[in-house]
Amino acid sequence: MSVLACPEGAVTASPAFTPEQIEACVRRIRHHAHIVTGPTGRELGLVTGPRPAGDVVGTLPPLYPEWLGGRAFCEAHGVRFPYVAGEMANGIATTRMVAAMARAEMLGFFGAGGLGHPEVERAVRTLATELAGLPNWGVNLIHTPSEPASEYRVAKLLLDHGVPCVSASAYMDLTPAVVLCSAAGLRRGPDGRIVRRTRVFAKVSRPEVATRFLSPAPPGLLRALVERGELTEEEAALAALVPVAEDLTVESDSGGHTDNRPLGALLPRILTLRDELVRRHGYTRAVRVGAAGGLGTPEGVASAFALGAAYVVTGSVNQLAVEAGLSDDAKAMLADADIADVTMAPAADMFELGVKLQVLRRGTLFAQRAGLLHEAYRTHSCLEELPPHLRARIERDVLGAPVEEVWALTRRFWRQRDPAEVERAERDPKHRMALVFRWYLGNSSRWAITGDTSRRSDYQIWCGPAMGAFNRWAAGSLLAEPAGRTVVQIALNLLEGAAVATRAHQLRTYGVPVPSSAFAFTPRRLS
Repeated sequence: MSVLACPEGAVTASPAFTPEQIEACVRRIRHHAHIVTGPTGRELGLVTGPRPAGDVVGTLPPLYPEWLGGRAFCEAHGVRFPYVAGEMANGIATTRMVAAMARAEMLGFFGAGGLGHPEVERAVRTLATELAGLPNWGVNLIHTPSEPASEYRVAKLLLDHGVPCVSASAYMDLTPAVVLCSAAGLRRGPDGRIVRRTRVFAKVSRPEVATRFLSPAPPGLLRALVERGELTEEEAALAALVPVAEDLTVESDSGGHTDNRPLGALLPRILTLRDELVRRHGYTRAVRVGAAGGLGTPEGVASAFALGAAYVVTGSVNQLAVEAGLSDDAKAMLADADIADVTMAPAADMFELGVKLQVLRRGTLFAQRAGLLHEAYRTHSCLEELPPHLRARIERDVLGAPVEEVWALTRRFWRQRDPAEVERAERDPKHRMALVFRWYLGNSSRWAITGDTSRRSDYQIWCGPAMGAFNRWAAGSLLAEPAGRTVVQIALNLLEGAAVATRAHQLRTYGVPVPSSAFAFTPRRLS
């Protein structure tokens, strides 16, 4: 098989014992590493390349970035690397980004969340044409409790256009839309095994949600879909024998929707749960578990694989990529972030439920202003009930316009997207207030995408601590330059560095005195 190429220097002809020599040996990951004893028989050193003469204590085979994760993942999705570029919403994960990942033999998801149906359809058509015949690309299906009809319509669109992979995110429970994506097209192959037409990835951060995706689809939802003519009896019967998702992405402290869980606690818990449910349901095929959140450095990626992740998913860091659908102004703000420059703020799509997401704090007042809106929504029943001083503050400092003007814009938007929302708002003043406040939350992310500098203090930029870690790692390297930050170069460098860190750790566990500097990897151009 082909492997990632990276210049590593010549192999060693004589044993390496000094810290500098050992560090050089650690970086030659594509060669055998022979652990040898020194003249006294007590010190350990390294020789890379052919097996040397003399006392060899042990030998490590070559290590390739391609082999860090689960081979079953790569085989299932037709990829070379166990790496996924996640679905940054509002089209920040662009079709260009998805296509670049697919051609580099990795996997990427288009960020359909928050976009109108026509925009999603254009993107799907573009990808289906450009990547025809390739199995390693997908589109996001985001849970939209306030717009279930819209969520279902997107699911139908993805199925109609044969999107090979669907990433289900922000789900708290299963819906008809995600079950339809999982079950539609199920059939038995010539060998009797169940074959999927659509491969569903599910992002989870809670065991109870993971359980739902790791179990067969609920009979009630399957029956309803059969009665509506969306599934055949055979598809429903087969859906009762397989999990809703065979790829489960464990999302720790990430940008956007997150529970801020530490990966070291969350991933082992979900892996154990996966094993329990596989045994309980008698699945005959492996269910793959990956990791996301906080993966902005090679050491972070290496730790995810060491914990047992079959694949890794990156998000925040890809917003700096040249292919990302984010303005240069917002990218510059992200490039200045450190790990503490993030905070939680109300989510536009789940505003009424009080759900929060993680955003950039440095250089923007979005989190404080969005928090003010949610507090006003929580404590008052309608716009008319707002105290005059509070209403004036919201209009002046947050909306930037009178409430009546914002409602007119909001009403026009929902008249086109979903007239039922307008009808409900005219009956329910509380809902009208929510829609007006969601106008700000929805537009704040678009201002960051378009680069409306007059609203820079309102930019909503989804971001986790990984962004700050990435910035410190990339400083002064190829990835510090905007033109050098392609999504593929980011991916290859994270994987290459993770392989170096893994090799350093392997050798240290065998007693080799590996210096701490050997774990570091400086980004460079890889091919």
